[in-house]
Amino acid sequence: MGELLPEAPPTILVIEDEQGIAQMLAHTLELEGYTTLLAYTGEAGIALAVREAPHLILLDLMLPGIDGFEVIARLRANLKTAHIPIVILSARHDTADKVRAFASKADDFLTKPFEHVELMARIQTQLRHVQDNLRSPLTSLPSGQFVENAIAQRLQSNGLWSILYFDLDHFKAFNDAYGFLRGNDLIRLLARIAGEVLREHGGPNDFLGHIGGDDFIIITTPEHVAALCDALILRWNAESRPFYSLEDLARGQFESVNSLREPQTYPLVSLSIGVISNVLRPVTTLDQVSYLAAEVKHRAKAIPGSAYYLDQRRRPVASDPLNIHSSMAQEEQNDHGEHSEGT
Repeated sequence: MGELLPEAPPTILVIEDEQGIAQMLAHTLELEGYTTLLAYTGEAGIALAVREAPHLILLDLMLPGIDGFEVIARLRANLKTAHIPIVILSARHDTADKVRAFASKADDFLTKPFEHVELMARIQTQLRHVQDNLRSPLTSLPSGQFVENAIAQRLQSNGLWSILYFDLDHFKAFNDAYGFLRGNDLIRLLARIAGEVLREHGGPNDFLGHIGGDDFIIITTPEHVAALCDALILRWNAESRPFYSLEDLARGQFESVNSLREPQTYPLVSLSIGVISNVLRPVTTLDQVSYLAAEVKHRAKAIPGSAYYLDQRRRPVASDPLNIHSSMAQEEQNDHGEHSEGT
């Protein structure tokens, strides 16, 4: 049975054009236990931030090409990076620059040269603030209000989008059988797999969030859906296996208790993905997204094993949340969807 996964250290992106300073910062941060990424231009920093979604960014204002202010503006405009705290490290001492930086939604401003202990204190404060307010404490992924904001931003855009809403089947039974620490480990595993799959098969502006418990969401575009779902299922089925006893793994099932606290046998924990989009019909409100995503995930769960269900209905969605359930019930008799089972 696999060992409990250690929590990954926070990742800090340093955007600094002077390579000596950048490397010194990286060395200092790594000695403090952080993982670092380096970029020497604003454009490279933005690309790295979008691809890797670091926990915090240290940013110089004076950069070749676009300056630090433009970097902040572009990061804040992208739903994948808008929540990342940005600490300015600059040789500029003018009050006007500091005011402009905070007006641009930078989170902190530190003037060069600075004391090591002060920089570490400011980094820890920013990480604590974002952890308390915007990130899941278990997976460090965006959560809560930020997930709602990310969905709302995509709904307001003019382009086509798809949302993958996914969770684990028989997760509570697994928790009861193996303990909540092992259950937390499965959630961290799914978060890691989803992040890596999104980087490999998703688009540059795609979003991954942790809704809570074992529920996650990916916001992407329609052309990436099949590759994302297939890769998520393939990797989950392979990488979750070490977290069972050899006996349970050999049997392909495990013993736990049901809601009545009675012994019951369950299949190995599988992954169910419900997919909705605005390709065939408009979806314009958060209520519609919430109800439709839950409904298609329920349909995915009706398929044995790991699977995804792609909603392909054309009938307009009810605008009143109270009427959405009755609209769904009418459509149950005329199923329109595409699904795929994992192996």
